[in-house]
Amino acid sequence: MPGNTRLDWWIIQEIARRIGLDWSYTHPRDVFAEMKLAMPSLDNITWERLLREDSVTYPCDAEDQPGNDIVFGDGFPTASGRGRLVPAAIIPPAEEPDAEYPMVLTTGRQLEHWHTGAMTRRASVLDEIEPEAVASFAPAELRRLGIAAGERVRVTTRRGTIELKARSDSAVAPGQVFIPFCYAEAAANILTNPQLDPYGKIPEYKFCAAKDEPAAVNFAAK
Repeated sequence: MPGNTRLDWWIIQEIARRIGLDWSYTHPRDVFAEMKLAMPSLDNITWERLLREDSVTYPCDAEDQPGNDIVFGDGFPTASGRGRLVPAAIIPPAEEPDAEYPMVLTTGRQLEHWHTGAMTRRASVLDEIEPEAVASFAPAELRRLGIAAGERVRVTTRRGTIELKARSDSAVAPGQVFIPFCYAEAAANILTNPQLDPYGKIPEYKFCAAKDEPAAVNFAAK
């Protein structure tokens, strides 16, 4: 490991010890052994087998058998062995496009930058591939807005405004703008709707009303 890098399990154990817990793991195999006590899905998978085979798919019927491709191949862990399907009503988004905010903003990850980019944006190779914040539009949408790919665009919702580079992407639907949330310098979650799902209590990060317009300064002019 480079420099003074510490393993994740060691860091977590040190935190536990400093809040008064008597954790005394000496190796990841100790953690795995404890996981097996609480996870029947790890039956027939030993640490030694993992070292020998590199990976084993669970569930596994015996120590000398390969793992199963399907988790619940013979039934679900219910009294009847059957799953229960119930109808679910479709709940409309808390905020829909209107005349003032006519587009839909959705956010997500990029291939090169995982989640918020806390680690991947420190990787020089990955950051060289995707070094700056972008907003992706359908090609027809960019033409309608009068914005060329590579120019700056201003994206606004009822919660705020950010400016970033426009990108043409035929995978994005007309009327929609996609912004990765890994760029702190153009933080997509400034724009997203904090309204909570009534059941899962998850913020509605994937859908809100937005408006888009050319920004005053073009990237190419810098």
